[in-house]
Amino acid sequence: MPTETATYLLNAHWQAAASYRLPTAQSDWLLETDSLTARLKSRCQHFRVQLLHEQLYPLPAQLHQCLPASGPAMLREVVLWCDEVAVIYAQSWLPQPTLQTVAPLAQLGEQPLGEFIFRHPALVRQPLQLAQLDSRQLGLGDICPPAPLWARRSVFQLAEQPLLVAEVFLPGVYPL
Repeated sequence: MPTETATYLLNAHWQAAASYRLPTAQSDWLLETDSLTARLKSRCQHFRVQLLHEQLYPLPAQLHQCLPASGPAMLREVVLWCDEVAVIYAQSWLPQPTLQTVAPLAQLGEQPLGEFIFRHPALVRQPLQLAQLDSRQLGLGDICPPAPLWARRSVFQLAEQPLLVAEVFLPGVYPL
């Protein structure tokens, strides 16, 4: 069974980005279409990825529509840090056929996923979906104070294989 944080994010009320009217500070980050990793690296002196969890699970029913794959998928959870401030919690679901076709994805460890996928020549990204979250239910209390949070997710295709990336924007990201 996926972590509590992963399950909470899976069950969030995701809507098309156009459904929300966002303040400028949030929209600049949430609607970024280029690499979030590259943008973060350009805004801080020291960038790092903290791997929280990486394990194969049966693909959750909530993802069957957006990830039309059968069998297990790897859940990867990380926190992105800029100058020792937690700025993004990210969750990725990588179906086994995707891992087999694009083998480096299975061995990222603490390397940024965004850095890899945005270099891929055949990258296709589906439209963004957004959700508002309650940080208390997200389970990141040690790195995030109680606050409403914004999240986004989208499905990427690499070599015609899908993967889902969800990113939660922690309060430390907006001053960057």
